[in-house]
Amino acid sequence: MVTVQGQRLAERQKGLAACACLMAQGDLERLEPAVKMALDNGVTINELKEAFSQLYAYAGFPRSLNALGVLNKVLENKQANWQEGKPWKRPAVWDNPEKALKLGTQVQTQLSGRAFHYDFCPQNDYYLKSHLFGDIFAGDQLSHADREIVTVAALSGLEGVAPQLTAHKQGAVKMGNSQELVDELCTWLYSEGYTLRSKWPKGELNTAYAQYFIGNSYLADVGGGVHNVTFEPCCRNNWHIHHKAVQVLICVSGRGWYQEWGKEAIEMTPGTLIAIPAEVKHWHGAAKDSWFQHLTYHKDVQEGSSNEWLEPVTDEEYNKLP
Repeated sequence: MVTVQGQRLAERQKGLAACACLMAQGDLERLEPAVKMALDNGVTINELKEAFSQLYAYAGFPRSLNALGVLNKVLENKQANWQEGKPWKRPAVWDNPEKALKLGTQVQTQLSGRAFHYDFCPQNDYYLKSHLFGDIFAGDQLSHADREIVTVAALSGLEGVAPQLTAHKQGAVKMGNSQELVDELCTWLYSEGYTLRSKWPKGELNTAYAQYFIGNSYLADVGGGVHNVTFEPCCRNNWHIHHKAVQVLICVSGRGWYQEWGKEAIEMTPGTLIAIPAEVKHWHGAAKDSWFQHLTYHKDVQEGSSNEWLEPVTDEEYNKLP
């Protein structure tokens, strides 16, 4: 397998990766627009079917079937520019277990960079060789390089699979992707929020207050006067003051910062709770390398309460943080 140095992540590959990551998380709400985006960007219908089928081996049959259901729903309003792709055909090795095992052993060896034998559990060793890298990889809808992009994207969206993600990032290079492309893939998934692991809704782009933020933030009303604010990496709001009201922040995902005027910044991680006294000048936002979500609400609200927006947090101030 030849690795093409200097590759850049194509829009088609981004489409595959977004769908794989969201499918693995079971995020059907975000998966639907991602499927449309992928089809608009040149991923074929049959390639998506193949990707979602392959990923049952990593994320389970329920999420694989649910993702295929989303694709089927999207196709109810099929657009003229969406391509069906090459016709699906049954791989010949499905009718010959010995050939499937031989093929899978070869593919697994190439991906691992060496012969791999899981002697601790012969059942899984056989499933990996004969079924995953044999039966599944025998399909011709996706190249081996594309299959590894799909796998890396899916594992990036799951928790508790760091060893497998590390192995497949290395395997993606051995299967024909450049190291630059794999690095760009992981950075892109993160920067676009696909790997934001949170059970709280991201919400809509916070356009009403965009003038008071550096970077993009998102706002979701979760009821009871509580809002969930999502900050992309490096995003922060301006210095501001809540007059005649106490603002409460509760970090629920990612990592961010809270700082009062004249004091050291406080790191916020899931579970961090901060009650900001009225009349205190402060700001809050995401860390450089992490998405950040916090719930916010106001208490002890007095008549005539208001919010006063002040100057931005400069790059010089922000970049002093760890």
